[in-house]
Amino acid sequence: MSETSTSATDDPDDAVPFPSRLSVDLDVDICVVGAGLAGLTVAREAARLGASVAVLEGRQVGWNASGNQLGTVLPGFDLPVSDLIERVGLEDARELWALSKAGADYVRATATEELIPGIALSEGALQVSTVDVGETLISRLQTLTEDFETEVEGWQVDRVRSTIRTKRYFHGIYYPRAFQLDGRKYVHGLAELARQAGARIFEDTPVVSIDFSGIRKRIVTPSARLRASHIVLAGNVHLGAPLKRLSDTLLPVWRYAAVTEPLGERLAEALGFHGSVADSDGIDHFRVVGGDRLMWASPETTWNAKPQRFAPAIQRRIATIFPQLGKVGIDDVFSGAVGVTVHGMPQIGELRKGLWVASGIGRQGMNTSAMAGVLIARSILRGDDRWRLFSPFELVWAGGTTGRVAAHLINLWGRGASATANVLARYRERLRARERIRNARLAEANRQAGTLPRPSRRLPASQQPYGSSSQKSEQIENGPV
Repeated sequence: MSETSTSATDDPDDAVPFPSRLSVDLDVDICVVGAGLAGLTVAREAARLGASVAVLEGRQVGWNASGNQLGTVLPGFDLPVSDLIERVGLEDARELWALSKAGADYVRATATEELIPGIALSEGALQVSTVDVGETLISRLQTLTEDFETEVEGWQVDRVRSTIRTKRYFHGIYYPRAFQLDGRKYVHGLAELARQAGARIFEDTPVVSIDFSGIRKRIVTPSARLRASHIVLAGNVHLGAPLKRLSDTLLPVWRYAAVTEPLGERLAEALGFHGSVADSDGIDHFRVVGGDRLMWASPETTWNAKPQRFAPAIQRRIATIFPQLGKVGIDDVFSGAVGVTVHGMPQIGELRKGLWVASGIGRQGMNTSAMAGVLIARSILRGDDRWRLFSPFELVWAGGTTGRVAAHLINLWGRGASATANVLARYRERLRARERIRNARLAEANRQAGTLPRPSRRLPASQQPYGSSSQKSEQIENGPV
């Protein structure tokens, strides 16, 4: 397998062929910079609405984060629901969440065997807690079901552990309408669907410069020029020098993942859930692929490194969660850089007349990339102004090198704090279990001895040292009689 494959079964060389680069000058309605999930969705939807579209990709379709992810699709954003409500109010938060759900529906409608053969779609996603937070779980369930009309189920500890056979997890929130798919096949299938709709996709075509002035914007590439009424910046942290100011608003984070060797019956005995599993601290995210392999993402850095270096770290994480599996073999390791925003929300909207952005989608999920693409295409061609819901989340500088170092240290601290909290939670759980066993043994011993705990005997008020409690109060207030 190749280093960048996210499938345990697919041939990595079956990508859809596109023209190698833009070699002739073009004049189009919309130019999309970046052939990732968001950019390809813009291209497909704009072409379906009748616009002429060109997509410029500096490398290959889906070469970075879009083609190197676990393929989980469920509603929501990286920003917690409670923080979203606090930031924009309940009504706008509900509208944003509705857009997020619509994005998930778009991916489901697109990811069919008829449109993208071999997409390997499976159902369900489970978010599990690493500490015992039953009351918090109930509160979140109420918010999701009542305020955001999202179908979810609360799983108690016993149910979680009967399905995911580890003591590391406690409660869970199950999303029955969430799903997962082969991420690499989806991005290339989406590119082919965009091409069929009429969009023209050019790989190996980096943007050298952009002139945003005038009604017709001008884009210069190494071998040709392009003019467009609208430009959509749908790239990530690799937009390059001409768009450095936008790239600087994103914190680059490399997430490393691996596909294990076939594990056979061992895997079925350890994991009875074939949907996606992610913990509440964002440390581990895994699912079953190919029937008996694990696809597992965990380590993160704020700098680029060779993915193979992190194979041992992923092996250790798997052994930590599922010690019964032992040290598993790794068949493939891959990574992709995502752009994370300071405020935790995507950057979607019109920066100036005719200049649009769909960025900062790192950690936001495939549903958000689909939602951003559809929203921008309809905004340009149909006047849909719901992109203004994202106006409170402006472009904020991510801190440069200092921001990277700080983010890495915060990540290390967060992982350490999560591990400590998990250890304490499991220690308290063991203490409660021992207490229950001790009480049960004491009750059984009393039953066998034919004795019961003696009821407390209370002296008559006249025989109590201070009489009744009311008498005691009076004596304290008034002194001795």
